[in-house]
Amino acid sequence: MKLWHIDDIELFFKTVDSCKGNVYLVGNDIRLNLKSKLAQYFGLARIFTDTEIPELELEFEEPTDSMKMLNFACQG
Repeated sequence: MKLWHIDDIELFFKTVDSCKGNVYLVGNDIRLNLKSKLAQYFGLARIFTDTEIPELELEFEEPTDSMKMLNFACQG
């Protein structure tokens, strides 16, 4: 699933934390587990230097978690 123009990073991570399974940020030679606080605070610091994230590609272990992210995306 791709998400575009994420401007509420705090709500994004609250949504990730509410997911039942792992949520992965995927990209060129990278696959980070966003449920890991270490990945959230250190691994993604470079991505989140701006106040808005232009695009993310996510993978979900639990199919129902993608609906949570879809609801998050529709709020913005």
